Amino acid sequence: MKKLVAYFSASGVTEKVAKKLADVVNGDLFEIIPKEPYTDEDLDWTNKKSRSSMEMSDKSSRPAVATEVVNISQYDVIYLGFPIWWYIAPTIINTFLEEYDLTGKTIIPFATSGGSDMGRTNEYLRGSCKGATLKEGRRFRTSVSSEELKTWSENV
Repeated sequence: MKKLVAYFSASGVTEKVAKKLADVVNGDLFEIIPKEPYTDEDLDWTNKKSRSSMEMSDKSSRPAVATEVVNISQYDVIYLGFPIWWYIAPTIINTFLEEYDLTGKTIIPFATSGGSDMGRTNEYLRGSCKGATLKEGRRFRTSVSSEELKTWSENV
């Protein structure tokens, strides 16, 4: 089975876990890059008018993605990484999922967060994973060990 580790990382935290996971599962690594990069002001969750706050308050928001997976059909399993925003995945993750035919693929979310768990992530991602099997995800600390990722990936 060919594996892809796709991730969105606003501050570099999720990227660290994604790189470690890609090594552990022997998967290709792909960064989901927003067409319009997020600034510190955009990411200010305490400001209700910040870009991230406005996107997350509108569940139909679909921020544009600047990067594209070439030949996604070659992958059977997609590990999908992101920071937890407002107890779910950022809406750019929905954008990414909706750009591809995911029929027959297995999507395995993983996340980073300062303290939140996966919350209602799968509930909000399910509609964007048409034709795919969406597994329950898990939140990891940045300091997660390769051994812990290996055990998780083998049991998910």
